[in-house]
Amino acid sequence: MRAFNRDNLKHAIRSSVRRVYEAQTTTPDLYRNTLDCFSAAIDSVVQGISLDDWLLQERERQIQKTKQNAIGSLHEEVMGSIEGVTNPPVGNLIDIICHEKRIVAEVKNKHNTTKGNHKVSIYRDLATALIQYPGYTAYYVEILPANCAVYNDVFTPSDNQTRSRLPERHDIRKIDGRSFYALLTGQSDAIDELYRELPHLIAEIINEEFGTQLNSNAVTSSNAFDTNFTKAYGKN
Repeated sequence: MRAFNRDNLKHAIRSSVRRVYEAQTTTPDLYRNTLDCFSAAIDSVVQGISLDDWLLQERERQIQKTKQNAIGSLHEEVMGSIEGVTNPPVGNLIDIICHEKRIVAEVKNKHNTTKGNHKVSIYRDLATALIQYPGYTAYYVEILPANCAVYNDVFTPSDNQTRSRLPERHDIRKIDGRSFYALLTGQSDAIDELYRELPHLIAEIINEEFGTQLNSNAVTSSNAFDTNFTKAYGKN
């Protein structure tokens, strides 16, 4: 790998990969947080399935949700494996610090998962971080952009309370995932390289941790593997 140290990358994501696999092999307790019996009954009727089938469906949905939560911090962990880049512990004001490039960032996985009011909070967190790190540039990163867009623009979310946009600052910016990975690594195709290698790394980790014999080739050799990436990022 050119953009990443493979050993460092593998170490950085190992804990999250373990949680994803453990979610797959654990049966959730649907009644732990009080099952909505009304919703279950109504949805079963609407879908034309039995309540027993609905419960099986709901278990799969909760397993998938647990997996997604485990994957949620994956990109911060990947970035933290890059030389000179730090991924502070959960609870810190920002997700990424790179002193060499004078960068701080908050990372979100998808462009449409952050609501307007939350974007205002992100802007203010980044502005606060810049007080601690004067002369740095703060980024709001959208790993998966809308419509394969590529951008590195000033970040001026609209404040619903004041009905106006927050002040434009050249040092508070919004950037897509491809561009940010390129910025951190110096490699324009860093995110492509990460995508190609990630299934192999995940299979290796699970095989080592759980004694399985997973093979990632069925994933990476599929036509959908390249298609899915191109639909998200276009052709580099």
